[in-house]
Amino acid sequence: MAENRKYRKTLAACYLGFITQAIAANFAPLLFLTFQNTYGISLEKIALIPVVFYLTQLLIDLGVTKFADKIGYRICVVASQIVSAVGLMLLAVLPEILPVPFLGILIAVVLYAIGSGLVEVLVSPIVEACPFANKDGMMSLLHSFYCWGAVGVILGSSLFFAVFGTENWRILTLIWALVPLVNVFLFISCPMERLVEEGESLPLRKLLRLPLLWMMILLMICAGASEAAMAQWASAFTESALGVSKTVGDLAGPCLFALSMGISRMLYGKMSAKLNLTKTMLLCGLLCVACYLLASLSPLPILGLAGCALCGFGVGIMWPGTISLSSQRCPKGGTAMFAFLALAGDFGGTVSPAVVGNISELAGGNLKIGLLVATAFPLILILGLIVLNRKFNKLTR
Repeated sequence: MAENRKYRKTLAACYLGFITQAIAANFAPLLFLTFQNTYGISLEKIALIPVVFYLTQLLIDLGVTKFADKIGYRICVVASQIVSAVGLMLLAVLPEILPVPFLGILIAVVLYAIGSGLVEVLVSPIVEACPFANKDGMMSLLHSFYCWGAVGVILGSSLFFAVFGTENWRILTLIWALVPLVNVFLFISCPMERLVEEGESLPLRKLLRLPLLWMMILLMICAGASEAAMAQWASAFTESALGVSKTVGDLAGPCLFALSMGISRMLYGKMSAKLNLTKTMLLCGLLCVACYLLASLSPLPILGLAGCALCGFGVGIMWPGTISLSSQRCPKGGTAMFAFLALAGDFGGTVSPAVVGNISELAGGNLKIGLLVATAFPLILILGLIVLNRKFNKLTR
């Protein structure tokens, strides 16, 4: 118990790290129409903003494998908060002072995307290295803070805009930048342990030859894809299915999805000692399939919205659960393994919304068809878990 208290500051810093990532991922999309109206930026250019964000994050996921262990977790994770804060502050400043406002936005996005990518790779192994008894529960609870951050950003920003007006978005951007700025000091002073002792982690070449790693990468791709396919289209789906405004769509779609995903991760975090992780993930995978089918096939719009919201509960355990399974079955994977898992999850999260959008376009703009095809992602995850349980039961040491 005393050991746990010692690492509470570490946990608090990691929780704020994921909230920072949620701010980076969810705040700018709320301003897309504002950017268009304020700076005269076309929607075609605005569509590049999330592409640049996720592409930068993917490149950071890949690059961390080469330098994180050499430089050290503390320096890297402190740097993640600094560049996140600077990126958010520049988002409020650069579009006003540069002759091309869109260039200023992209520079800011690249900076806080670098911070987001570092957080994604480093925070999970930092918590995994702490001497907690129920590590899979702690991992699930940790990842729930991304969900609470997303809900907070959407609700907090909507409330701010309703009270002070959208024209004051720069002030709100600077307020959100305070979160990573405060977290710099937490990460500087909190205790940190090494995930694997120096010289004991698997060499990169040997790690990449493990069939277990590639199975985990497949699971992670499906976890990221199952989450993002619904999350990214939740607002549009709610608007089209219920015929509501974009504001209501943003609140009812992504917000309910993130809320149910956070509840799922929090509940597993509290009950993990009594649950089998693989069986829980299988049940959640089945729930996710049912939710995709409900959202895409239900003739009643309200049931479609319920499927969209409950899907968050189903996908909630997939990402942190895959990380925990990887740590359990390959304890010497080290930082490189966490980086490859983050890369796989981001790849799935980048590709799946595009798949849904393209298929929906081919079906004459029918978003339900796109979501129906996306049911393949949780189905593949279920099959992967079954294979993993049968063929990879022994720990890789």
